[in-house]
Amino acid sequence: MLLLLLKNILSAPKADRRTEISALDSSPVERKADVKSVLNVGGSKQIPIPSHFVGWKHDLLDIDPRGGPELVCDARELRTLTGGVYDAVYCSHNLEHYYRHEGLNVVRGFHHMLNETGFAEIRVPDIAQVMKALRERELDLDDILYQSPAGPISAHDVVYGLQTEIQESGQDFFAHKTGFTPQSLRKILMDGGFPVVYVSTSQSVLAVHALAFKVSPTVEQYALLEYTWNLKSA
Repeated sequence: MLLLLLKNILSAPKADRRTEISALDSSPVERKADVKSVLNVGGSKQIPIPSHFVGWKHDLLDIDPRGGPELVCDARELRTLTGGVYDAVYCSHNLEHYYRHEGLNVVRGFHHMLNETGFAEIRVPDIAQVMKALRERELDLDDILYQSPAGPISAHDVVYGLQTEIQESGQDFFAHKTGFTPQSLRKILMDGGFPVVYVSTSQSVLAVHALAFKVSPTVEQYALLEYTWNLKSA
C-alpha cells in the first residue's frame, strides 16, 4: 500500500508532491552481523534518535570526549576510519557546524562509513524558512522563533549557533559556519556520492530533513519515506 502511495506521489505534478526527490538512475566498534547499526554523528547520549532505530546498535561519534562517544573523531576525518560497516548514519543539526567545503568532506565520510545498502538521515536548520519567518512575523535576530528542549531558540541561534552553548563551553565548534535550504542540502548530498536523495521540511522547527541512499531504497527502507513525508506537513 505504501509503495502504491509513493508511486502516486511521484507521478503527481511537482507542485503537488509532498516529498521532493532527486535521483540519478580509530576503527568503528565491532558489532554482531545480525544486528543493524547506526552511527550518530555529532549527537548526544541524552538526545534520543528517531524511533525507527530502536533495536539497532547505536554508536555515537563526536569530537568532544566528554559526552562518552564510542568513537572520538572529527567528522571531517571519517574517511580515515574503517568504512562500509554501518547500515545508517544519523546526523542531526551538525552539518551546519562546518564550512561548506568541509561539509562536503563530511558527507563523503558518511558515504564511506555506510555499507552498500546503507543510508544517511540528515537534519539541518532551514535558512529559507528562517528568513521567511523574520519577514512575515516582523522579528529581529534576537527574537524567539520557537521553543525547544534546550530552551527558547532565536533567529540568531539558528543562523549562528546556540549562543548559550557557545558561551558556556567556550568552544567555537558549536558555532554555525554555513546554512542550508532544501535545494542546497540535496545538492551537497548528491555531490557527496548519494545518487538518491529525499528531502522534506518541517515548519514547526524550521528544519530540513533528508534521507540519502547509496542505492535505490529497499522495501524496508521505504517505510522511512512515509516518516519523511509526514514531516512535510508538520
